[in-house]
Amino acid sequence: MSRRPEHIAPPEIFYNEDEAQKYTNNTRIIDIQVQMCERAIELLALDPDDDVPQLILDVGCGSGLSGSVLEEQGHVWIGIDISNHMLEVAVEREVEGDLSLGDMGQGMPFKAGTFDGAVSISALQWLFNADKKSHNPPKRLYQFFSTLYSSLTRNARAVFQFYPENADQIELVTSQAMKAGFYGGIVVDYPNSTKAKKYFLVLMTGGVAKLPAALGTEESEGQVAYNRKQMEYAKRARGRPLKKSRDWVLAKKERRRQQGDETRRDSRFTARKRSGRF
Repeated sequence: MSRRPEHIAPPEIFYNEDEAQKYTNNTRIIDIQVQMCERAIELLALDPDDDVPQLILDVGCGSGLSGSVLEEQGHVWIGIDISNHMLEVAVEREVEGDLSLGDMGQGMPFKAGTFDGAVSISALQWLFNADKKSHNPPKRLYQFFSTLYSSLTRNARAVFQFYPENADQIELVTSQAMKAGFYGGIVVDYPNSTKAKKYFLVLMTGGVAKLPAALGTEESEGQVAYNRKQMEYAKRARGRPLKKSRDWVLAKKERRRQQGDETRRDSRFTARKRSGRF
């Protein structure tokens, strides 16, 4: 059995230049990352009728694979990661999100009420380890969750896909999140499947609410599967441009200009699909 990455070295060391490139260019990893991020966004329960792009924090953003999914769904994002090499790959990929180098265990360096939501794919489990003598996992988890709580709006959610090793780690992470002020809990998709089973920590700032139904359970059998095309057809019927269409991209670029953000000029190539991997 292969060792888990977090057991081999701290993330800033494990994800060196070679590992960062391998991670980003592995088609299997890309597919899994996209699927898990799409599920995390679904669990955020953002208002589908809100035309204003949401500002989402991507914790442990790596090379920006999840950020590309957020961009596809029309959101603006900021990413933070401890691996400088991963962030360098994100810059090479010309992701739209702003990037920040930082250790999540030292807290989130953002102003209060900045984000409409947060997602994190395969990063939270790194905080269970004490990679240095000064590291205390419960304290680092609390520092992370308390500063994240403050950086979110008061009706926001944060969704973390992670890989706990045992029930003690699940208890640790949930207890520290609740101590920091969050409500919520664990959603386990496909709990009876060895390969498809996925853990999501769903946290809420706006008070107690029912947790979303997990996939692959009796409770979810009556749910209608999310269909992006159906939603896009509905938006077209309401007179709104399709996401990723030329009109939608031009409108998004104009909003960025009005906000004072540096934006590439429009051209005949604007919104044209690129070949190869994103």
